[in-house]
Amino acid sequence: MAGGAVSRQDLRANRLLATLPEAEQERLLPQLKPVELALSEVLYRPGERIDALWFPTRGVCSIIAELEAGPDVEVATVGDEGLVGLPVFLGIGIPTERAIVQVSGWALRMDADLFRHELAVVDGALQQVMQHYTQTMFTQLARNAACNRSHRTRERCARWLLMTADRMHSDEFELTQKFLAQMLAVRRSSVSEVAGELADEGCISYRRGIITVLDRERLEARACGCYRALREVIDTAFPPAGTPPELRRAPWGGG
Repeated sequence: MAGGAVSRQDLRANRLLATLPEAEQERLLPQLKPVELALSEVLYRPGERIDALWFPTRGVCSIIAELEAGPDVEVATVGDEGLVGLPVFLGIGIPTERAIVQVSGWALRMDADLFRHELAVVDGALQQVMQHYTQTMFTQLARNAACNRSHRTRERCARWLLMTADRMHSDEFELTQKFLAQMLAVRRSSVSEVAGELADEGCISYRRGIITVLDRERLEARACGCYRALREVIDTAFPPAGTPPELRRAPWGGG
């Protein structure tokens, strides 16, 4: 996908962009560039100006809070339902968190200044879609905070693996214990123990940094309710590909 011109099919692989009216999609196409999301790539850092936004089409990016004492903690994740660079929409060019690629994939990149220009377009649907996406991110942040405090590591691990499989459109993806420990805010030894339990129960296999979901139904039974709650919020706002047109509802109240 990386390099070359962006097609309408490429654009619609990102669920946020796919909700835009066709006229708005056509206007955005020349401003989007397909790029690869490399594992561990830093997309922006605290205190540095954000010069671009990324609309993932496959892969998972993490928003990381850097703590003065203790390990860094993941506060939110972004997949094909959204974008990396939300502070630009909120009018904050200098972020306080770090954005990195946790699971490699692909994205559509857009210059931050061009994005700001598009937001200023009169009656542009992009502004309204972004407001709706911001709300889904607030929901994710709130749910993550409650989940990290109230649910066991095993439940949270199952939830994260399911959400990653959804975003990758695959039951197999690359994920190191180091990253998974950071996402769950636990020690690597705890991740190893939990992953081993899920593997012993036939939910997953984990070999050489590759996770394979073997039994999704069984894995869902071990995940906390946050998985279903977040998936419903995301799917309602930004329906997955293949959703019949009559079931799609524009978040700004249009058809």
